[in-house]
This record gives sequence, structure tokens and C-alpha cells, in this order.
Amino acid sequence: MAAKETTLLDKPPQNHRLVEIGRFGSNPGSLKGWLYLPSIMAPGTPLVVALHGCTQTAEGYAAGSGWSQLAERRGFAVLYPEQQRSNNANLCFNWFEPGDISRDAGEALSIRQMIGHLVQSQGIDPKRIFITGLSAGGAMANVMLSTYPEIFAGGAIIGGLPYGVAGTVAEAFQRMQGRNPPTVPRLQSVLKRASNHRGPWPRISIWHGTHDQTVRARNAEQIAQQWSGVHSLAIEPTRSELIHGHRRKVWLDAKGMEAVEIYLVKGMGHGVPLATSGDRAIGRAGPHMLEAGISSTVRIAHAWNLATEADVEEAEAGGNFARREEPDAAPSTIDRALRYARSRANAASAAPDGKIAKVINDALRAAGLMR
Repeated sequence: MAAKETTLLDKPPQNHRLVEIGRFGSNPGSLKGWLYLPSIMAPGTPLVVALHGCTQTAEGYAAGSGWSQLAERRGFAVLYPEQQRSNNANLCFNWFEPGDISRDAGEALSIRQMIGHLVQSQGIDPKRIFITGLSAGGAMANVMLSTYPEIFAGGAIIGGLPYGVAGTVAEAFQRMQGRNPPTVPRLQSVLKRASNHRGPWPRISIWHGTHDQTVRARNAEQIAQQWSGVHSLAIEPTRSELIHGHRRKVWLDAKGMEAVEIYLVKGMGHGVPLATSGDRAIGRAGPHMLEAGISSTVRIAHAWNLATEADVEEAEAGGNFARREEPDAAPSTIDRALRYARSRANAASAAPDGKIAKVINDALRAAGLMR
């Protein structure tokens, strides 16, 4: 991808390639930003911010998730912030580093500056800005929703984690495995303290594979509990339903609007759930881009009024809805490192705490989950 500063005169290439954003601010998090603009762009275009997972790039996430493909069909813009190896060896957004997850600091501020630049330079509708991401990108999407809730109309967290639940590598490891979670009051107070915002709050969509061994599905429930506080939601979901065999739980707010939803994708491991086999499919299967017979990309866009019910039906028309329950397939580098860390930590359980912490630190550093 050749570097290029985005201006109002840029025309998006027809092959869904991205253009780089230049000079969008002080960029304290040292991130790059890539933009996709549709061929036909009306005034007040909506914006989706899409954050890649570990080991991924902006271009790879755009191609796999299908966000640019759908944006071309439906006329919205997509911003792809991109992590750099100088920040994180495995290209993970630093979702638990205190200096990167606070309002007006680090990576969070860099992403905020990218959004502000596009609102000014591309005429983006400031009331229709949304954010989504996978894994560390999903956790970083939750960071942005928590620290800048006034910016976003909605957010979707895929295989991610609650905001503010870890401040060290050892805590990050524990939370990813669903261990020792904060209490619900703690989850909710961390979110409320992340900004001075008092509402309205963004609508939250949470997607997680039931067989995710990298970030355990327990985190999906914790994210819902975290956001239930500011939305004043009941503990139990308002309704629960099966969609193509996958469990969807919905919480309605006092006005009867859907405020929080969880999709638990049956049998799926760690990745973005897609339906890629139909003629009008969105996205393509690959590492952490998983065929599940259900299109998270199109369903999320539909929830944000960026796609139609017909788009959902067309995207999933060729889906395999009889997905077999199975564990993750070939383990990724991150998966192997985490499993190694677990085994070594168990073996060292009788050793001093410092030794256990070193084992975990070494494994997570090898996986790129820490600097």
C-alpha cells in the first residue's frame, strides 16, 4: 500500500484498496490510519472505524471482514487504524496499557484524532460514527466507546474484553482466560469514570465464539454487564432467541430500544464470524476470519442502519447453518504462547510469585501481547 495523504479530491480505487491518512494530529500512539471511501459518497456520509486483531494489518482486515466491500455497496466510509511493530511486536493494539487506554492519551487519542480529521476533511456525519474490532481490536473498540462515548452512535466488540479490567500483563492474561474478573460494580464504575459523559450512550453489540480458547466467552457476558450500568438495564436479557443455531440475547432500555446484544456463535473459535459461500457474500474466510453461516459484518451494519434486511438475507443465503461444535483448528502463534504460559505457570505453581509472573510475561511478550 503506497503512502498517500487523504484529501477531499481523492477518488477511491475500484479494487477496494485503501489510502493512507496523513497529518491527522499529534498521533501520540504512533499509529497509522487507512481510509476507504465509496465510489458514490453523499454529503453526511456515515463512518465505521474497524480495528484489526493481533498479527493482522488494516488491509488484511478490510479484505477478510468485508467492511470495504459492504461500504462500496451502501455508501459509507471505513477507517482502519493500524498498529505498528514499534508499538507492539505482534501488531496488537495495547488494550490494557494505562498510557494507551485513557481519554486524550496514547493510542486512544490517535484514533480520536483520525476520526476528527475525517469529520472535518471528508464531511462525515458526526452523529453516525460507529466502531468495531476483533480481539485486541475489539478490546480497543471498547476502550474508544468507554473513553469517547459522545463520539459513537454504536459499537461492536468481537472476541474482545471489558474496558479497564487489566493494567498489567499478568492481569491481561487472567482476563483473557476469564479468570478473576472484577465485580459487576467495579466493571461499571470503571466505565463511568472513563469520561465525563452522562448520556446518551452508544448501543453495544457483542460477538463471541463459544469455543474461543484465546479470549474466553465469559468476557462477552462481562462486557454486557459493564454496559448495563450506564444503560440502566435489568440483569437478565429482555429476550433470547436462536438465529441460524446461534444464541442471541438482547437487553432493551427504558424506551424499549435495543441497548445491548450478545451473539454467542456456536462452535466457533477466535475470530470474526462470516457467511462467505453465497453469491452476495461479504468478506472471505482466512486466519481469524471464520465461516460460521452468519455474517457479523452485515448484521452489525444492519443494526446501525447502514445495511438492509435484504443485505442480511443475501449475505447469508448460502450459509452453512449446521455448524458442528468443535474446538479451534490449527492454533495460532498467540494460542500456542498462551497455552505454553498456562502449562509453565501450572508447573511453577509452587515457586515464588515472581517466577510465575516471569513465565507469563515471557510467553505474552513472545505472542506480542506486551511490549
